[in-house]
Amino acid sequence: VPHIRIEPDVVFLIFLPPILFEAAWYTSWVDFWKWKRPIILLAVGLVILSSTVVAYFAEAFLPGYTLAMGFLLGGIISPPDAIAATSVLKHIRIPRRLVTILEGESLINDASSLIVFKFALAAMITGLFVLRDAVGSFILLVGMGVLIGILIGVAIYAVHIFLPTTSGIDTVLTLLTPYLLYTTAEYLNYSGVMAVVSGGLFLSYHSHQTLTYQSRLQTAGVWDTLIFLINGVVFMLIGLELRVILDELEDITVLQAAVKHGLIISGLLILVRLAWTYIIAY
Repeated sequence: VPHIRIEPDVVFLIFLPPILFEAAWYTSWVDFWKWKRPIILLAVGLVILSSTVVAYFAEAFLPGYTLAMGFLLGGIISPPDAIAATSVLKHIRIPRRLVTILEGESLINDASSLIVFKFALAAMITGLFVLRDAVGSFILLVGMGVLIGILIGVAIYAVHIFLPTTSGIDTVLTLLTPYLLYTTAEYLNYSGVMAVVSGGLFLSYHSHQTLTYQSRLQTAGVWDTLIFLINGVVFMLIGLELRVILDELEDITVLQAAVKHGLIISGLLILVRLAWTYIIAY
């Protein structure tokens, strides 16, 4: 198989919006709002804490790592995967409250981790990082992303309500909406992730008003197939890109880089999560 190189921006643009939108669509807004405190503490607080712990650990113990590189690594690996959480929870008998919290966390934590990632990347490129400016920018990015998502969600809601749409048109609109949400917010330099999540939650909450039963059945079938294909392609691309990554490790052995450091940081993340869970429960 030839070496495959894909620009990260292309991956974000093609694959990220529909995956986030589908996750938001199947999230209950009532349950999400009811358990908003633990969800936010896990999705935002835990991601930032995990990224910070990984950053300082990497700087101290991993050769060649700066603090900015540590935050970059932390931003990538700190959020649990939304698909993994949903798949595992399907086969375990646990209270509905825990399912809602964990799925709600996996929906939001991608946004906070991507923002940490972007700040760390900017710090690596420019060599500058001011905590106060970063916190202010974080709040602005998230807040404006949510606002843009809701405004576009209202516009899409109006299209469904006031125009004579069919089940085919409704399905096409649901496919176009996540890209419209993401590209608009990113074009304005705000969080496209939060725009997709907030817009998806808004439209999902009002779907009983906008979609007929025929539209819901057709849309659900199309989205199940689409997300299955997207997830399959994404994980295949990750595997195919592994050879490119290994070739660029240079003098670092695969055993040292992939196994030793990977296991240590994974264990560190598990310990941080356990500690944070007890803290927020208290």
